Amino acid sequence: MPELPEVETVRDGLARHVLGRTVVDVDVRRDYSVRRHEAGPLDFAARLTGRRLEAAVRRGKFLWLLLDEGAGRGDDALLAHLGMSGQLLVRGAHVVDARASGVTEGAVPSGPVGWVEHPHLRVRLVLDDGSALDFVDQRTFGHLSVPDLVTTPDGAPGGCGAARDVVPLPVAHIARDLLDPALDRRAVVAAMRTRRTEVKRALLDQTLVSGVGNIYADEALWRARLHGTRPTAALRATDAERLLDAATEVMTEALEQGGTSFDALYVDVNGASGYFDRSLAVYGQDGRPCRRCGTLVRRDAFANRSSYTCPRCQPRPRPRRA
Repeated sequence: MPELPEVETVRDGLARHVLGRTVVDVDVRRDYSVRRHEAGPLDFAARLTGRRLEAAVRRGKFLWLLLDEGAGRGDDALLAHLGMSGQLLVRGAHVVDARASGVTEGAVPSGPVGWVEHPHLRVRLVLDDGSALDFVDQRTFGHLSVPDLVTTPDGAPGGCGAARDVVPLPVAHIARDLLDPALDRRAVVAAMRTRRTEVKRALLDQTLVSGVGNIYADEALWRARLHGTRPTAALRATDAERLLDAATEVMTEALEQGGTSFDALYVDVNGASGYFDRSLAVYGQDGRPCRRCGTLVRRDAFANRSSYTCPRCQPRPRPRRA
């Protein structure tokens, strides 16, 4: 699943390529992809048509495009969650239909016709310059909606890329992320230490701090030399601060490399893959030597997923005596 660096890479691409454009047509190819828009696909299209894309904003793994305000228009935004395989792809002014052109679906012709229609296209927004913003989603866990905006409790901008103190209503419960300058890190440390859980589970709790997923949690824990099963109640403030610093560091490095791509399902708005997977120290490295001490990396089951650790750098906490 895309995590903060991957979603921020997409947000940055949208900010550079679609802001200032007006939506002239909306084509919902699969109703399920707008299932979170309770008023249905027709209302979804009506709420977007004729609207200008004002800002691209992200908080954690959520991404939204602020829409222009005006007479008869609500204070709302196009909200996207990429799920497992969602992609937001900016198509050039020569978007064509593969079925009409005779080109194999999914192929990208080298001539001037540009991109062909993707076989997993779910929603298309046609823009006023002839380009299009496509929502492509093979596994269909992602979704789009146009929810109302609410003010942030702290009065700070809604997230990365925002100037306004608003967030979409479905995002109101999501905590700020580690790359958000408005994040109160001391409050996060204090809240983490009061949770009755394990440190990795706390790091993945999107109501505590958002944007961290399984990949970057394992990488941050390795950098901080902490085992994910350590109880948060036993975590010193300095340990919690070191962990947050490590998570910030690893996600910043991943962002500089376009995120982590294990397959073709994660790409930026131009269809390019990130390459931070080459820099992963423990995630997916089970059976390989730890790059810090040489001990073989261990894989353990974790909440229907996996955790990767170095047994020497990250010793398991000793069980408490009864």
